[in-house]
Order: sequence, then structure tokens, then C-alpha cells
Amino acid sequence: MPVSILIPCYNADRWVAQAIESALAQTCSEKEIIVVDDGSQDGSLEVIKNFGARVRWETGPNRGGNVARNRLLELARGEWVQYLDADDYLLPPKIERQVTFLLEHPTCDVVYSPTLWVNWSEGGTTQEVTAIPEPHDPWVLLARWWLPQTGGPLWRRQTLIDVGGWKPDQPCCQEHELYLRLLQAGAEFCYFEECHAAYRHWSLSETVSKRNRAELRRQRLEIEERMEVFLRSRGELTDPRLQALNQARFEIARGAWLEDPAEARQIVDVIQRRQPGFAPAPPAARRRYRFLYQMLGFSAAERMAAFTRGLTGRTTR
Repeated sequence: MPVSILIPCYNADRWVAQAIESALAQTCSEKEIIVVDDGSQDGSLEVIKNFGARVRWETGPNRGGNVARNRLLELARGEWVQYLDADDYLLPPKIERQVTFLLEHPTCDVVYSPTLWVNWSEGGTTQEVTAIPEPHDPWVLLARWWLPQTGGPLWRRQTLIDVGGWKPDQPCCQEHELYLRLLQAGAEFCYFEECHAAYRHWSLSETVSKRNRAELRRQRLEIEERMEVFLRSRGELTDPRLQALNQARFEIARGAWLEDPAEARQIVDVIQRRQPGFAPAPPAARRRYRFLYQMLGFSAAERMAAFTRGLTGRTTR
């Protein structure tokens, strides 16, 4: 089963060699490796060229990560595609193990697996597996932001083409927006429990989602809203899916409270209209907070949490 390993690169000369090497080290026999350099201004292109004929590559002006991913999709010849951001890497059996799984699940369009979260700093590295909780309903997983980052899945190339690929102007939440359109189109998501993809968390300031938390909230809430509208229209908004959507909104509201209480209250108002009697779940809302929320409301619970933080010097939920 041929697989195209697709690597978009922008100013990643520190990491891109490891990404390419991890692609070359994949134990699957039928693979091609394609790199698109998205107008890097550092030494990334020279690093890519050093791999010679072992990879296909092209470069052009900087047009954004999703444009580069779509160009890679155009260049791919495999039936399946593995996206790999230039600052991430794969463990050698990743693709072979997922392809073997797909042989037993021929109708699957996206096979997704846990990823290894690698916290990197100049002082050292820690890592942990980001588990994907049960039940493996992809709608619930998307609502809770539990589907894996870009490198975790193996994607059927034609299915991505059929939904129009990546949205070029999506500033953040890019894989989540794509996941939503795939689910809306009826793509079949299949869970495979093994973890062989590493996501390196290292930049504190470079991504849109880290620079602009308000924009991240807006984009995520838009995806949650599109999801709910679609599921309601299809009669598929089950109680667990509604609870997942509103738990996600609640967690977003808690994050917004310290920056913009009015925005946070607006989010909670949506929850109360869509699901009267909603009760937030831990760990975002522990017992004492839940009691205050249910008895006095969101704003009072947040003010009490802030007061307690001031007394104890630690976060109280």
C-alpha cells in the first residue's frame, strides 16, 4: 500500500533533518518523501537539498502552512498520506503498523493514534503519550480537542481531495477544521492504539495560537458551533456529544475569564441556552467549583476561585 510522507517546512533548519531522517527510517517498503519549503529564510532549504535524490522537494514564496500542505497533496502519488511537520518526527514502525491495521479495516479513511508529546527546551526534554480517551466517537473527540495533531493520523489521499484539502486561510486550529469537514462528509475514522508519532512542543511565541489567545478561542468556538449545527440538522446530536461540546465551551470560558470576563459570560450564556442544567466536569471543575457554579452561577464561581487563588497563591478549580 503506497504511502506519501509529506513534510511542509518553514524556518526549521534546526529540526527538518530529523524529520526527514525519521521519514526515511520508516519500515514500510512502499513510500515516497516529499518536502515543500515554504519560503524559509534560514538554512532549511540547504538542509533539505543535502538529502539528494532520497527526497523530492520544491520551494517557493512563503504562503502559509496550509497552502504548503495542499501543494504536497497535489504532488503526492500514494494512496495514503502521512503529514509530518518539519519540527516533529516519526518512530520507525509508525506507517507500517497503521498500514497493517488498515488492511483489516478497508473502509477506513483516517486512522488515528495517540501521539508522543515532547516538551523541548534548552535545559532538557520531557515526554508523555497523549492518550485518546474512550469512547472513540470522533465527534466527541473533536469537540474535546482530543483528536491527534497532524502527524498522528494516516489519511486517505482521495478523501482529503474530495473535501477540498486544507483551508488555505485558516489561521489556527487547522487540523481541527479539516477534521470537521471530513466528518461532515462521512469519512470513516478508525482508532489504532499504538503511539509512533512525536509532536515537539518548543516555541513559546511563534504560532498564531500562542500569540493570540483570543483568536484561538474564536476559531475553536466557531468549529464547535459548526459541529453542533450540523449534528442538530442531522438528528445526530446525542447527549454525550452535546455534553462534550458544552464542556469544551466551558473550558474555553474559564480560559477567557482572566482576559475578558464579558466574553467568558457570553460563552456560558450559550451553554445555558443549549443545555439547561449543564454541569461542568472535572478536572476543569472540581467539586467545590462545581458546587458554586450550580448554586451561584459561573461569574460567582470564578470570583470565588480568584479570591481563593489570591489567598493560597495557587490555582483553584
